[in-house]
Amino acid sequence: MIPFSVLDLSPIVQGSSAALAFRNTLDLAQHAERWGYRRYWLAEHHNMPGIASAATSVVIGHVAGGTKTIRVGSGGVMLPNHSPLVIAEQFGTLESLYPGRIDLGLGRAPGTDPRTTLALRRDRVTADESFPRDVVELQGYFAPVAPGQAVRAVPGAGLRVPIWLLGSSLFGAQLAAMLGLPFAFASHFAPAMMMEAIAIYRERFRPSAQLPAPHVMLGLNIVAAETDDEARYLFSSLQQSFINIRSGRPGRLPPPVADFDSHIDPYARAMLDDALVCAIVGNAQTVREGMEAFVERTGADELMVTANIFDHAKRKQSFVIAAEVGGCTVRAHQDQRSA
Repeated sequence: MIPFSVLDLSPIVQGSSAALAFRNTLDLAQHAERWGYRRYWLAEHHNMPGIASAATSVVIGHVAGGTKTIRVGSGGVMLPNHSPLVIAEQFGTLESLYPGRIDLGLGRAPGTDPRTTLALRRDRVTADESFPRDVVELQGYFAPVAPGQAVRAVPGAGLRVPIWLLGSSLFGAQLAAMLGLPFAFASHFAPAMMMEAIAIYRERFRPSAQLPAPHVMLGLNIVAAETDDEARYLFSSLQQSFINIRSGRPGRLPPPVADFDSHIDPYARAMLDDALVCAIVGNAQTVREGMEAFVERTGADELMVTANIFDHAKRKQSFVIAAEVGGCTVRAHQDQRSA
C-alpha cells in the first residue's frame, strides 16, 4: 500500500466556465480529503482554454482554505516563469496561512505554447538555463535568515516549505538526485523516459536536510467506472483533448464520444499510444490489476492520480473507485454516494 494523491487540472468543460471549474475543484478536494488521498496538487498552464489553474498559488489558497488536513500544493509551478523571490513569498504566505499543509512542486517547462512562453518569460533561453540556480536560490529563501542577508522572503524565511522537482525527462531526475529532493515524474502524459529517469534518480540520490532517501511519485491517469465500457467512454474526453492540444487546437474539455477509437486516424492513434500508454481505464478490477502491475514495474513510492472527465459526478466516482482499490479508505464508496 502506497500513498495516493490527486493532480487536478481544474478542467473547464465545454459549455461551462472557470468559475464552475473552481467550484468543482474545491468539491473534489473536500471529498479526496475524506477518501484518504494524501495530497491535492494543481498545475500551472497558460493560454489553455480548458485549464483554469493558471494562477496556481491563488487556486491552492482556495483549496487549502476549504479543506482541513489534506496537503495542497503545485504540480507544479513553472519556476522559469517567475522570480524565485516571488514564489518564496507566495508559498511562504500559503504556509503561514495553512501551516504544515503546503507543497511546492517545481517544473522547468513553460506550461504553454511558444508565443505565450515569450509573453510570460520574455527571455526563454536564459530562463531555461538558470533553472538549477533558481531552485537553489528559492531553497535559500525558505532557510533561516543568515547574518547580513540583504534580501529575504517575508513571509517565507525559516518556513522550509517542502520542495519537489517535477520532470518528464532525465534532466529533472538528475537535478532532484543532486539536490536531495523528492521527484515527481509526468508519466501521465510523457512516459517515454520514465524507467530510465527513476533509475538515474535512485542511483544518484544524495541525502539532504529535507529528504534522507529517494522518493518517487508517478503521475497516472486512472479513469474508473462501473464497467470497462463506461470507463473507455469517459476516457474519450481526455483522448480528444490531448489530440486537440497536440494538433495546436486547445479548447475546453469535450464531452465523451462512444466508440471513439474507431473514429481516429493512425497518426492520432500513435500519438495517444505514445503519450497515454500508462493510463488505466476500466472497472474496479481492471484498475486494481493495472495499478498493481504499474507499482510492481516502477517501484513507485507514491501515485499522483489524475482524471479529466467531462461529468463532475462521474469524475468523483472515478476517484472514489481508485481510492477504494488503492486502500485509501474502506468508507470511500459509501461517502461518495451520500455526498
